[in-house]
Amino acid sequence: MAGVLLALGFPLAASLAAAHQQAVVVDRIDDTARFAAIAQNVTETGSVFKKLPGGESGSGVDERRATLESELARYHEVYGIEAGVFHRDGTVMAAAPGGWRIPEQGEVRRAFGEALLGRRFHDPPQVWPWQPGARLAVASPVVRDGDVVAVVVTDSPTGQLRSRILSGWLLLAAGEAAAMLLAVGAAFRLTGWVLKPVRVLDAATHDIATGRLNSRVAPAGGPPELRRLARSFNEMADHVEDVLEQQRAFVADASHQLRNPLAALLLRIELLALELPEGNEEIASVRTEGKRLATVLDDLLDLALAEHAAADLRLVDIGELAAERVAAWRPLAEEKGVRLTGSGPAAVTAWADPVALSSALDAVIDNALKFTPEGEEVTVDVAARGDTSTIVVADRGPGLTDGELERVGDRFWRSGRHQNVKGSGLGLSICQALLAAGGGSLGYAHNEPGGLRVTVSVPRAAPAADPAPAAHGAG
Repeated sequence: MAGVLLALGFPLAASLAAAHQQAVVVDRIDDTARFAAIAQNVTETGSVFKKLPGGESGSGVDERRATLESELARYHEVYGIEAGVFHRDGTVMAAAPGGWRIPEQGEVRRAFGEALLGRRFHDPPQVWPWQPGARLAVASPVVRDGDVVAVVVTDSPTGQLRSRILSGWLLLAAGEAAAMLLAVGAAFRLTGWVLKPVRVLDAATHDIATGRLNSRVAPAGGPPELRRLARSFNEMADHVEDVLEQQRAFVADASHQLRNPLAALLLRIELLALELPEGNEEIASVRTEGKRLATVLDDLLDLALAEHAAADLRLVDIGELAAERVAAWRPLAEEKGVRLTGSGPAAVTAWADPVALSSALDAVIDNALKFTPEGEEVTVDVAARGDTSTIVVADRGPGLTDGELERVGDRFWRSGRHQNVKGSGLGLSICQALLAAGGGSLGYAHNEPGGLRVTVSVPRAAPAADPAPAAHGAG
């Protein structure tokens, strides 16, 4: 639109300036024609300097010449335009002001030369607003018996003409600016209509990515292609939710179905141990592996339940909750020779499921105590930053490499350096699932100069109401 306006604006501005100048030129032509008619009366009886033989006396010619001079003087006085009637040789018949003469060069001389050839000078150069010294010269021939005997010349100032051109240009610019604003407004409306379903789709995608699998997009509004995309997105979300639900159901059912035979197997191992010598290493190894398998099944069941259960969100004083968990874990820390300390403001509130948050914090503190050597310290710091409240658990253990930081929290993943440490590799995954149900998250980073820093983040703002049907729908 800007290109079109510029492409049309410049020729239109030039045409506007030419029209204003043409109107002035037409007025000057009319003026010079009137003076030429008066001058013709002066010259038609012969030379103005001689007595006319057998006819009118020289005094009559002088009267006509005086009339011409009077008209020119009044014209100059009223309009400020220099005007004069000149013989073919350039000498003055009458002029106003009295000392005005044809210059040796310039537009006035050009106009005078054109008129001597019997043509009115109709094509003066275009005057532009940025030419303060520009003049407008117009000339008309005085013809007698088919011959040019004199020339009427006017030399006009262009101040008013340049002002009118500039005013016209300003109006033109204002019109183009208004057209541009209208085009911008139309573009915003059009892009808003096109992008609104994209923004709704983006919000629904974010909801699904953060665990709200029942989010859907209403396929209404926007271009047909985006409506089809919304329907396809809903079909994909339904399929993904079904697959994940089947996966969760399978994990929960498998864990539950395996627990009974495993419990029976462990019972028979205990009975078998009674028949063998005490301290049998094989029986001890089988018992340990069986208990480890039971732990893994319990964790799998907990993970399936955590991913499926809805969060019971309420306003929680996480400072008080963190202090309780630190006090609960301190005896174990002292037993291991590790200092466990907590710090932070007295009251830091956030919206969270207190049971889920306690479970997640227990798992993180337990992890920190496992890997922190004797004599070192584990700190639990509570803080509020903007829209988020955080609990940061930092240890002085061996920490993780950059590559391991990218994988920590994945199911069943454990660092190759810590395979001998008790655990199933599902604890942090369960924490993440518990927190995600309430809008929380876990973050991992290096703890300088050594160790791991785990950040538990929960929102401070109240949970939003269910989105309107126009944006989402229940799965």
